[in-house]
Amino acid sequence: MTAQAGQIGPNAILQLVPVLEEEAGPDVTAHLLSMAGVIRMPDPAEGLIDEGPAARLHQAMRAEMPEAAPLLAREAGKRTGDYILAHRIPAKAQAILRFLPARLAAPILARAVAKHAWTFCGSGAFRLVSTWPVVFEIGDNPVVRGERSDVPLCHWHAAVFARLFSELCGPGWQCEEVACCAQGAEVCRFEMTRAR
Repeated sequence: MTAQAGQIGPNAILQLVPVLEEEAGPDVTAHLLSMAGVIRMPDPAEGLIDEGPAARLHQAMRAEMPEAAPLLAREAGKRTGDYILAHRIPAKAQAILRFLPARLAAPILARAVAKHAWTFCGSGAFRLVSTWPVVFEIGDNPVVRGERSDVPLCHWHAAVFARLFSELCGPGWQCEEVACCAQGAEVCRFEMTRAR
């Protein structure tokens, strides 16, 4: 499946809202949803959603809660990874990846992530740069489109990648965004490393 222009997986909203409610409360969450133009929560059964409200929700959180936003986005990314593990990657495939050494499992998972990039990059241009070391890029990333920052902002994406690799390719994987479109870079670049 590929994304139609301007669509993204519903977990960009569905996993962030509970984190916001838990950490900031229902009033702040309602305010952020209103700022983002989210009229109703997406139904996962309906598939892809318009990326605009999802991106605006992440951007509103960063604008209104700049100090807390990285932590909140990371938690939402972790939960998105958990959702993908529970509902999108077949149990047999997970068992095989967990059985393989990281050097074999990581490239397989990296290719699978690239094949299903529509779920988290929307109209952005996803590229698998390398399978070992694992490096991903998202050009024109809609989740940060139009933002300007001195530091990388894609904590949600990095947390999704880190969760999937840590669960399926052995513990200790981290994902660092080393360049971000919000910093003026051509692409958001994510490099996977594993603590030894």
